[in-house]
Amino acid sequence: MLRLGIISDTHGLLRPEAVRSLTGVDHILHAGDIGRPEIVEQLRLIAPITAIRGNIDTADWAKAYPETDTVHLEGRTFFLVHDVHDLTIDPAKAGIDVVISGHSHRARVETVDGVLYLNPGSAGPRRFKLPITLATLDISSGTLSPVIHDLGSG
Repeated sequence: MLRLGIISDTHGLLRPEAVRSLTGVDHILHAGDIGRPEIVEQLRLIAPITAIRGNIDTADWAKAYPETDTVHLEGRTFFLVHDVHDLTIDPAKAGIDVVISGHSHRARVETVDGVLYLNPGSAGPRRFKLPITLATLDISSGTLSPVIHDLGSG
């Protein structure tokens, strides 16, 4: 089994609850709006990380991160894009198994045309009254098992 940690919209804040929820994952995918380079450095202490930049990631340090990325893990293909509305490919036709996005600050787990769309919500500063969340995704025997984790009232 492989366990992925999926996080987005940290906006420069890595909560202790997020660190606890991600401890023990095999790889972390960050779907943008990182906020500060230290966030990726701190996450890298937990597990290898693949990160993309989001719309707030405009400083020079953020140019090191692509706007989208494709990752192959455990025989599955993951496509990271910050805002799912910016998708310029047809994931099903492109052989993508999972689209990871952020931006909306709203968690989403939905399968469309055989593609899992996973938005972990926002793990950073609270926006409006939306919950503070991240996700894990277990891959076992070819099965994808996503779980949204509520990080509390923070």
